[in-house]
Amino acid sequence: MDDPHAPTAWADRADHGEWLRAEGRRLLHHYARARVPGGFATLGNDGLLVDEVPQGIITARKVHCYGLATIMGIPGASVLASHGIDALLDGPLRDHDADGWFADASGPSRKKAYLHAFVALAGATATMARLPRGQELMQAAIKVIDSHFWIEEEASMQPSFAADWSDPEAYRGANCNMHTTEACLALSDATGDPRWLDRAIALARRFCHDIPAANDGLLPEHFAADWTLLPHYGADQPTDDTRPFGLTPGHHAEWAGLALKVEAACRKAGRPAMEWLPTDAVALFDRAVELGWAPDGQPGMVYTVGFDGSVSVPVRAYWVQAELANTALMLHRRTGKPRFEAVYRQAWDFIADRLIDHDAGGWRHEVDASGHLSGLVYPTREDLYHDFQATATPLIPISASLAGVLTGQ
Repeated sequence: MDDPHAPTAWADRADHGEWLRAEGRRLLHHYARARVPGGFATLGNDGLLVDEVPQGIITARKVHCYGLATIMGIPGASVLASHGIDALLDGPLRDHDADGWFADASGPSRKKAYLHAFVALAGATATMARLPRGQELMQAAIKVIDSHFWIEEEASMQPSFAADWSDPEAYRGANCNMHTTEACLALSDATGDPRWLDRAIALARRFCHDIPAANDGLLPEHFAADWTLLPHYGADQPTDDTRPFGLTPGHHAEWAGLALKVEAACRKAGRPAMEWLPTDAVALFDRAVELGWAPDGQPGMVYTVGFDGSVSVPVRAYWVQAELANTALMLHRRTGKPRFEAVYRQAWDFIADRLIDHDAGGWRHEVDASGHLSGLVYPTREDLYHDFQATATPLIPISASLAGVLTGQ
C-alpha cells in the first residue's frame, strides 16, 4: 500500500513533465544535425559529424524517434523521419539484390537481427505516425524477419547471416531478442496481428522467466546454438557495445520494463496476463540495482559485471541510466512502492549531473566513475533513442509501445 505521507511522484508533477518535454525537444533538435545524404550518421563528443557515412541502426532509430515526435506534434519531425524512411527503402543501407539491410553504407556486411529489429520498430512507428511509406518500410522489415531471422521452433531470432544469407551464426543472444521483443510489441500495435504479441510473450518467457529461473535470478546473455550457456563469451572483448562479457545490469532493467509492457499488451488484447510478468519484472530490476548501482561507491550504474559480481567495465553508459529510469518509473506505477520512485529520482539526478551536455549538445554517452567523459565502449554520440524515450516514457501510461499509446492504437 502506498504511504499516504510519501512525496508526490515526480512524474505526477507538472514541472517535471515540462522539464522532460523540454529535454526531449532539445535532444530532437540536437540530433537533427546527424542527417546526411542516404540516412543519418554519427556525431562526435563535440556535437559535430564524425563523417557522413550513413549508419543502419542510427537511421532506423532516428525514424522511430522522429516518428514519435511527429505523433507528438513537433514541427519538422516528420521531415526528418521521412528522410530516414526513404534512406532505408531506397538508399545504400538496403541490399537491393538479396534484401535486408547493411550495418552502414560503406558496403556489404553481415545481416544482423539487432539492426533488423530496429528497422521493424521504425516501420511500425512510422506506420502509426501515418508517415508516407511507413507501411512500405514495415512490410519490408516483416518480410525479412519472417523469411530469415525468426526461428519458429525456438521462438527466437537467428542473430546473423553473411550478406548473402548464408552462414547462419552458431550463437544465440539476449540483446537482439530484447530489441525484437520491443519491435514485436510495436508491430502488434501497428498491425493488430496476434502473432506479434505471441512472439513477444515467448521471448519474455525465455529471457525474463526461464533463463533467470535457471541462473539464480541472473540474466546471462550469451548462448550456443543449442542454448547452452557460454559463460566466457566476450572475455576477450569486455567493452563490446552489443555483446560484452559477463552480465549487463542495464539489460536486466530493460527486460524488466519489457515484461511490464508485455503485460500491458496482453490486457489491451483481452488476453490473460501471466502472473510471473510483474513478479519477474521486480526481481530482474532488483538484481539490476544490486549488481550495478554504485558497486565502487560512486553513483551511477556500471556497464557490466562478472558472474561473481565483480565489476568488469565500470563506466556509466548513457543508455543504462536511461533504462534504469524508465523501468523504475513503470514499476512505481505498477506497484505503488516508493522505493521505485526513489530509484527513478536517483537515475535522473545522475543523468542531469553527469550526462546531459549543455555545451556540445545531447548526452555524454559514457563517463567514468568520477563523472569524467570516457570512451571505452562509446567513443562517439550515436543517437537519441534511449535518451529521448526516457523523456517520453513518464508522460504516458505503461503500454506495449510508445507509438501505440500516443496514437490510441
